[in-house]
Amino acid sequence: MDSVEQQVSYRESGIDERIIKAVEEMGFEYMTPIQAQAIPVMLAGKDLIGQAQTGTGKTAAFGIPLIQGIDTQLRALQAIVLCPTRELAIQAAEEIRRFAKYIHGLKVLPVYGGQDITRQIRSLAGGTQIVVGTPGRVMDHMRRHTIKTAQVKTVVLDEADEMLNMGFREDIETILKDMPEERQTALFSATMPKPILDITREYQKPDAEYLKMTPKEVTIPLVKQAYYQVQRKDKEEVLTRLMDYYHPKRSLIFCNTKRMVDELTEHLKDRGYQAEGLHGDLSQNQRDTVMNLFRSGRTSILIATDVAARGIDVDDVEAVFNYDVPEDIEYYVHRIGRTGRAGKTGRSFTLVVGREIFKLRDIERVCHTKIKERNIPSAADITSVKAEKVLGEALDTMQNKNLDKTIEFLQEKLAEGEYTALELAAAFMKMKMGDRSWKRC
Repeated sequence: MDSVEQQVSYRESGIDERIIKAVEEMGFEYMTPIQAQAIPVMLAGKDLIGQAQTGTGKTAAFGIPLIQGIDTQLRALQAIVLCPTRELAIQAAEEIRRFAKYIHGLKVLPVYGGQDITRQIRSLAGGTQIVVGTPGRVMDHMRRHTIKTAQVKTVVLDEADEMLNMGFREDIETILKDMPEERQTALFSATMPKPILDITREYQKPDAEYLKMTPKEVTIPLVKQAYYQVQRKDKEEVLTRLMDYYHPKRSLIFCNTKRMVDELTEHLKDRGYQAEGLHGDLSQNQRDTVMNLFRSGRTSILIATDVAARGIDVDDVEAVFNYDVPEDIEYYVHRIGRTGRAGKTGRSFTLVVGREIFKLRDIERVCHTKIKERNIPSAADITSVKAEKVLGEALDTMQNKNLDKTIEFLQEKLAEGEYTALELAAAFMKMKMGDRSWKRC
């Protein structure tokens, strides 16, 4: 599905014009493979089983048809989306709201544990039509009758295998049993173990459409993968050089241990980088704070363990750094699948120490992919890249801003003859790049 001719544009898909307007504003023109297959099935009202990884554009695949099917005149709950973690519930609700920007009168509410339930009850009473929540909290509301299911037309189970791994099977079955008989049920899962197949047989119609997106198609191709052979003592220096050279706007760095996450976060902060760490020892409040900083762009680097990263679903991650080679091959696929989202190209960098090269060869073999060895950028390379960037910004300012007053001021100063225009330009450039850049070469 890589050639534009084969891609399906949102415009040709029978989607409401108001949704298309919001999607195009978000910068998307063509559908990802799962969207191209799932949206028509869901718009037709059929049940759906979608086998797809995180990072394939799943939220739009079910979110867009959900929005289109809502009767905004009816102030009652019409769709429920179940997600494994509060982070994913918040993320999916935000994304659905973005698609629904121009659909007036549509209310989407995330519900999850750890948040004041009375606030959620008030919002539900205010006529929420789409609820996105974790199974435990959705069930809690159903018991209290604050979620009423009589008007529900569609139920979506997102990341169903993760929900089962977290012990939500009974809750999910209890929720599905309470739904109206005449409803549409869509299930998305990266894997299809027997318990998932049991749920599909029991709670979906026999003619449910089965769509399978292979991991190979969705995770690997859009990510440029590289590795660097380094000595353990040089890892931090190499990491910072790569970040300075490629200058990604938003990066994820993976470590294998919580201790390493803490250590690296502290060291990068000391070097002046905007970095935050995420691992299982943080309180829910700390996790939320870190994720909000990363999502809003106030922190450009997130350092995490594999387990802590499970609930993260953030678009526009330009680079993934494997500071440690992952213990598990599947973790490698999950890690690099966090970049190169929705048709954009991402990069992954793996730092390899000594015999870890054999682990990397295993990853290549199992994932049917090629990870290229690259040379570590030199200090001079980094200085020249930074200089080009600063010069580019200056040229952009020259072309797009009115400089008349500034030119007048500088001409007066230059006329005094104490320095040349070149010396002045060099001083401005050095100010912008910092002293350290020039010293390094």
